[in-house]
Amino acid sequence: MKFSAYSDVWDLDVFFKGGSGSEAFAAHLENVKKGIALFREKVEAWAHKGDLQSAESLKGLISLFEENAKSIRQAGAFVSCLQAQNTSDKKATELKGKVTDLSAKFQNALLEFDMKLVEVGEQEWKQMMEDPFLKELRFVLEERRERVAEKLPAQEEALITSLSTDGYHGWSQMYDLLVSSIKIPFMENGEEKRLSVGQAANRFSDRDRQVRERVFKEWEKAWGEKRDFFAKTLNHLGGFRLNVYEQRGWEDVLKEPLDLNRMKKETLDAMWAAISEKKQPFVDFLNRKAKLLGLDQLSWYDLDAPIGNAEGKMSYQEGAEFIINHFSRFGSEMAGFASMAFENRWIEAEDRPGKAPGGFHTFFPESGQSRIFMTYSGTPSNVSTLAHELGHGFHTYAMRDMHLLNRNYAMNVAETASTFAEMIVADAAIKNADSKEERLSLLEDKIQRSVALLMNIHARFMFETSFYEKRKEGIVSAEVLNQLMEQAQKEAYGDALAEYHPLFWASKLHFYITGVPFYNFPYTFGFLFSLGIYAEALAGEEGYEEKYIALLKDSASMTVEALAEKHLKADLTKKEFWAKAVQLCINDVEEFLALTE
Repeated sequence: MKFSAYSDVWDLDVFFKGGSGSEAFAAHLENVKKGIALFREKVEAWAHKGDLQSAESLKGLISLFEENAKSIRQAGAFVSCLQAQNTSDKKATELKGKVTDLSAKFQNALLEFDMKLVEVGEQEWKQMMEDPFLKELRFVLEERRERVAEKLPAQEEALITSLSTDGYHGWSQMYDLLVSSIKIPFMENGEEKRLSVGQAANRFSDRDRQVRERVFKEWEKAWGEKRDFFAKTLNHLGGFRLNVYEQRGWEDVLKEPLDLNRMKKETLDAMWAAISEKKQPFVDFLNRKAKLLGLDQLSWYDLDAPIGNAEGKMSYQEGAEFIINHFSRFGSEMAGFASMAFENRWIEAEDRPGKAPGGFHTFFPESGQSRIFMTYSGTPSNVSTLAHELGHGFHTYAMRDMHLLNRNYAMNVAETASTFAEMIVADAAIKNADSKEERLSLLEDKIQRSVALLMNIHARFMFETSFYEKRKEGIVSAEVLNQLMEQAQKEAYGDALAEYHPLFWASKLHFYITGVPFYNFPYTFGFLFSLGIYAEALAGEEGYEEKYIALLKDSASMTVEALAEKHLKADLTKKEFWAKAVQLCINDVEEFLALTE
């Protein structure tokens, strides 16, 4: 296969030229404002009667709904990219506030729309759903009806949404601002560098333990200096959420995240139970890794440390070609999407100062394009992250011809597609290793992702659960947050570490995201769910990519339990499914332990 030379800097000008100073983007925001006003006006005027005319009116409203949703998501995606590529872009931060405000206005209009849906009687509703277009959207429309019926009256919910702009989302923006001000001092070749948090995080995979330890000390110090600010931010986010739940009469803090992820509590409990029962092999892995590194026990900053001397680094170009080649062995659609993303500069991967930490995928629905953000330094983990984010992109690409309302998949199934893509690349890398040492290094990197998803994410879930219980009693101090986090980490890691990261609650963006509460368990769900799909793909059945795409297309129009039953013939509320998935991870651990005996 012949490859082009790929740029590691994305192209945003194709959407709105001029970055945060773009006049075209300013005009777009004005159009969004007008579009929301028109949608609201039409919703207020809608007088349903359950007849054919009502069905036609509803279809018109849905058309406006889709137009507005696309234009707001386009704006949100653009601003997220601007902020990520340059954390010092103050204008982008201002624009984020404007987009958040418009989103709140749209949510209020949607609330009125949903309330109108609730007013339609059951018999009338059934008649309207006989329309072929509406029948296609039935699951999503009925879900909206059910969810709004559990909320407060429209006026009160509208007030909550309006107040959330400054009283809720504003705190999340405050977190972003605080993070952008953090610089980690680091001495290199006699010169002190000021690393962004993204650059500093990459140093935790350095071969030199002194480097990792030095960065970790400065890392803890930097987050610790602002811990009271972070604690205040987290408390107000949690407090706002709890107050809203109380007003709605929701006692369980997991109600909203479970609803948003279209899954049952029994499924979540079964998943964690299966993981908790199978932790020991991962503890054995961590102990063996410590021994290989010449340590009695690993510390937090050793978790991502590479073992052995196999460099295994790939340039960005090599990483891109490796991903495309191995996607192509699974299917032409997935490989074609990845090629398109690299060729059209959909990916921002340059390793430079001033970028936000982490990686993400975002979609521009009006343009039908994705953008992927990360900082690439050539490690196997970087290649996996790149494949992971391309998996997200492929998910949206697979659904490109569907109605927007049937494309709004939840976070847990979103993580399925990304993890699936990551597995293809990780296994290919291990299989193609040139030596036992390289194979061991890559196998360790793969297992480390299992440790992250089965142990680190479990710690986050336990921390957040205990935080909300404490928050119900009042403000939770930074000291107590540290204690809760360290307790959760010790339990999740089976006491396998000598030193933990008590300030992880401050340094992890996920705790401050307002769009999705409990931004943790969906990762583990997606990881293990994808293993079930991956196992079927490995069985080598002809045309599996077609079946995989069929599953992705259904991922936003049914519960996860129904999705698993239809496409995998599996019952997610039983431990058996999850135990089998965890066992696939344990198989890797057993191979690692055998190779390092």
